[in-house]
Amino acid sequence: MALINPSINFNGNCEEAFHFYQSAFGGTFGKLVRFKDIPGDPEHPIPESEADKIMHITLPIGPNVLIGNDVPSFMGTVNELENRSKISIQVVSKEEGEKIYATLSVGATIEFPLDESPW
Repeated sequence: MALINPSINFNGNCEEAFHFYQSAFGGTFGKLVRFKDIPGDPEHPIPESEADKIMHITLPIGPNVLIGNDVPSFMGTVNELENRSKISIQVVSKEEGEKIYATLSVGATIEFPLDESPW
């Protein structure tokens, strides 16, 4: 069976976001690579101000993996409020759903309150 593993781009706050996701879902980061961890390219050096930013991070959630990275400044910024992309979370119990929803809702703008869906 194929799995879909969403990947999210951030503007320098990827590590903070992934610690937040970890607080909601639990688990251990599967991989964490910073820009300073990759071989340098003399034609495209990594600025010191971006060396500690995340090039790639994974957080296994059940059989799926959430993937994230910071976008280097030379590539511009991403719209973190983009509303065309959503992540659907399927849980095994109402209690699990309520716990995850409560954690992810702290400081968030709620578009749709927690509820059962027709599917």
